[in-house]
Amino acid sequence: MADQKHIIDDKITFRELILRFEGWLKFFKSKWRFLAIAIAAGAALGLMASWIKKPKYTAETTFVLEESDAAGMGGLSGLASLAGVNLGSLGSSSGLFQGDNIMELYRSDNMLIKTLLSPFEGEGLLVDRFVSFHKLDEKWSDKVDFSHLDFDQNRKDFSVEQDSVMKALAKTIREEQLAVSKPDRKLSIIKVALTSKDERFAKVYNEKLVENVNAFYYETKTKKTAENLAILQHQADSVRKVLDKNLIEYAGIQDDRPNPNPLMQKASVEAKSKQMDIQVASSAYSEIVKNLEIAKINHRNSTPLIQIIDDPRYPLTQSKLKWYVGVFMGGVIAFILAVLFLYISRLYQTNVKVQEG
Repeated sequence: MADQKHIIDDKITFRELILRFEGWLKFFKSKWRFLAIAIAAGAALGLMASWIKKPKYTAETTFVLEESDAAGMGGLSGLASLAGVNLGSLGSSSGLFQGDNIMELYRSDNMLIKTLLSPFEGEGLLVDRFVSFHKLDEKWSDKVDFSHLDFDQNRKDFSVEQDSVMKALAKTIREEQLAVSKPDRKLSIIKVALTSKDERFAKVYNEKLVENVNAFYYETKTKKTAENLAILQHQADSVRKVLDKNLIEYAGIQDDRPNPNPLMQKASVEAKSKQMDIQVASSAYSEIVKNLEIAKINHRNSTPLIQIIDDPRYPLTQSKLKWYVGVFMGGVIAFILAVLFLYISRLYQTNVKVQEG
């Protein structure tokens, strides 16, 4: 019964809640000078931050990516099937990259690290510029000694420490500086934006990243059809050499026996054999050339069109903390902290000190 009475006594009515709120409101009003000083100090700090904080620069590249249309091969496929040619066997790579996969390439460690290892306007590498500007040699001095790291060597020869540093830098760029998006999901336009406090780094890194990723995408999309095209071209050249050789040998036989005796069949066997070789080589060459021409068309259709629309140019888009935003944010944060301080201090005085007294 005593426990139940204790629970009932601890209940707070709506009237008591209103009274407590009014009490706190009066308390805060009585501290208006303290709150005003805190807000003014916070606004001043926000104003100073807007002056001191370095601006950020954004380099943007937009390009259109037109994928090959497999449906466009429908008519050619029907004609080729009549000739006994299967276009699927000639190696279309349309299923390799589709949709937004190229956007994930921009975020991959391989592409980000490869770009960091690219030259920077005759001043070393982009990674050296990144480390120097962000003063990572000082911030990470307890973990990494950059003076002993040589990023000019082949990446295959990198040590575990070098690979760890490069992956950490790539993660920083991917999570804090890089943005890859489609302005309109219905269009095939992709925007790649890189934001950095270093204007030169932002521009050069953006250009190199777009160049590396688009080149890799182009090469990978056309790799299979290009290999098949090279094989068919090699076969065509080889069969053509055999055909030319047989034609020369047949002509030599004809020259050696300009007027063969029709009663002597043995003398004509060699000539007839060469004629058969020529017919076989000619038929094989005709089929290979037919497949080669279709493969060339297939290769052209598999080649993606990547056309740059806008590339970064100086001066880059600059984003800086506005002075009025700094004043407002500083004042709001200072007000919240001041109210929190007053609330905790009053609770401490009314509860802890009273109990101690």
